[in-house]
Amino acid sequence: MLLVTLNNAGFETIQAEDGVEGLEVLETANPDVIVTDINMPRLDGFGFIEGVRKNDRYRAVPILVLTTESDAEKKNRARQAGATGWIVKPFDPTKLIDAIERVTA
Repeated sequence: MLLVTLNNAGFETIQAEDGVEGLEVLETANPDVIVTDINMPRLDGFGFIEGVRKNDRYRAVPILVLTTESDAEKKNRARQAGATGWIVKPFDPTKLIDAIERVTA
């Protein structure tokens, strides 16, 4: 549903099933923004964000975290890893679209 919402809003999307696949996809992608979850198999969102930030090519790419977690400690950990923003699920899809437009402006 998220991909459909973003595609309908005019965004081109690429999907990965987990953090490891996400890092692999980034080897050939050139994203304007990255949207990820914290709770993922094989490599969680924190590890994924850290992996993204280790690559000079993606250091300036905004990373938005979508998660069911509202824990302030996890939010701070994500920011320390390099996340740009944090959106707690469930959320209104327009909130995500607004956040993407804000960080890519």
